[in-house]
Amino acid sequence: MSGTPSAPATATPRIIDVSVTDDTLTVDLEDGRTIAVPLGFYPRLVHGSAGERANFRISGGGFGIHWPDLDEDVGVEGLLGGKKSNESPASLHRWLARRSDNTAD
Repeated sequence: MSGTPSAPATATPRIIDVSVTDDTLTVDLEDGRTIAVPLGFYPRLVHGSAGERANFRISGGGFGIHWPDLDEDVGVEGLLGGKKSNESPASLHRWLARRSDNTAD
C-alpha cells in the first residue's frame, strides 16, 4: 500500500425522470445531471410508436428504465458510459417480424 488515499467511490445516481422524443432519450438523475442520447442507440425505441415509448417505468430501484410494450431495458450505468443497445441485428429483425405479424391481425 502506498499510503496515498484512493479516490472515493461514487454511487451511481438514480433516475428521477425520463422523456422520449422522436430522436432523443433524455434522463434526469438525482444528482442534477441530465443525460441525452440519440434514440438510435436503442433501435426498439426507434421502431416504437410515441405511445409505446411513453409507456415506461423506472425500474431496478431507480437504476433502469423498462418499456414493456417494446421489451426494452436501459440502465443508468450504460447511459453514463454511452453504451448502445447490444441487440444483434438478427434479434432485432425477428422482433420486427413479430411486430409486423401482430399488427397484421
